[in-house]
Amino acid sequence: MLTAKSLTTDITLSAKKYDWLITVAIIVSALGYFVDMYDVYLFNVVRTQSLTSLGVAEKDLLSTGISIIDWTFTGMFIGGIVWGILGDKKGRLKVLFGSIIIYSLATFATSFVESVTQYKILRLISGFGLAGELGAGVTLICELMKPERRGYGTLLIAATGLYGIVFASFIAHHFNWRTTYIIGSCMGVILLILRISVSESGIFKKSFENSSLQKGNFLKLISKKNLVFKYLKLILIGSPITIIAGILVSAAPEFGKQFGMKEIPDTGTALAVYYIGVSTCEIFITLLSQRLKSRKKTIFTGLFIQLAAVLWFLFIPPKTLFAFYAGCALLGSTYLPVLMTTVSEQFGTNLRATATVSAPNFMRAMFIVLSFIFQLIRPSAGLINSAAIVIVSAIFISATAVFFTKETFGKHLDFYEV
Repeated sequence: MLTAKSLTTDITLSAKKYDWLITVAIIVSALGYFVDMYDVYLFNVVRTQSLTSLGVAEKDLLSTGISIIDWTFTGMFIGGIVWGILGDKKGRLKVLFGSIIIYSLATFATSFVESVTQYKILRLISGFGLAGELGAGVTLICELMKPERRGYGTLLIAATGLYGIVFASFIAHHFNWRTTYIIGSCMGVILLILRISVSESGIFKKSFENSSLQKGNFLKLISKKNLVFKYLKLILIGSPITIIAGILVSAAPEFGKQFGMKEIPDTGTALAVYYIGVSTCEIFITLLSQRLKSRKKTIFTGLFIQLAAVLWFLFIPPKTLFAFYAGCALLGSTYLPVLMTTVSEQFGTNLRATATVSAPNFMRAMFIVLSFIFQLIRPSAGLINSAAIVIVSAIFISATAVFFTKETFGKHLDFYEV
């Protein structure tokens, strides 16, 4: 049975210094999301260029690209568990340091790959490192900020992600694909230096006063009935996000040909427009959450827009590049920052990082399952119908999970799981 015990921080800092610590934490966490969005966007936009230079045939570009994304998300899946456990056992900041070191080294090495196998292995390691970024940052912000203002912290993180996309787009169009990975590695090092000025949350520090408190027990998270169902619902809520980007947008040329377009869409442009839509919608969704004082109603809104966008994109085929890219922008109707805040608010301090760090990476790992189903039914159902079956099903499952999830807006986080 879930119980709540007071873990109040008893902060004695001056208001001015406390506000400064929160500001620094938000800036560093936001820059972490900047690097996250840069990395996720970058591979998709350099997919064709990099794989072609490694000798991959044109007919195999899509399947090989999906395979490499699978390896990246597998790394994130493993890293989400490891960094989440360490976040509750050792602290949120240690996760932020460790994850970015591994990411920076692996991303630097990626610029020297000479085969698809090497590419897959290093993307797996990069994914493992990057897995600790967003979850640990959101956990830290949620524990530092006042309950009623918590959403604004994640709003700033979401807004910064847009610039990671813009920067990646600029870099990918002006530099060789190998150089783009070196630049990503350098950003990781800069981020590492900035994190020296960030302080650990008082709620986490206070939890160490209870020596009997079990911290970072992932097995409890996936074996205790009330926890595992809560955790699974949150993962299912986020499952449509990665499959939309990984199939509909990343395969822009393939869908353009299927739609009979005279001008074939460019993957890089499609992804740039999509992620601009993502960041714009995330800002809108987060503000809406604060306005409605509800996480659930806001996520439902995002899912409704997402469903309409998918059906329009697939069954009212665009004939011009403008219409195609407009559809990509609407496909970016996501709600990830609100969902991440919800995850942090659902779990006690001793399991909060374990859940918040691992959950988004499990959501990304759902791409592996959904893309497998997509590839399995594609030969018989066709490109458009198979995409519709997989994505619409994922959206309906997500909406059902939202319905059965408890509202957490304004919830105090001074409790733990026993």
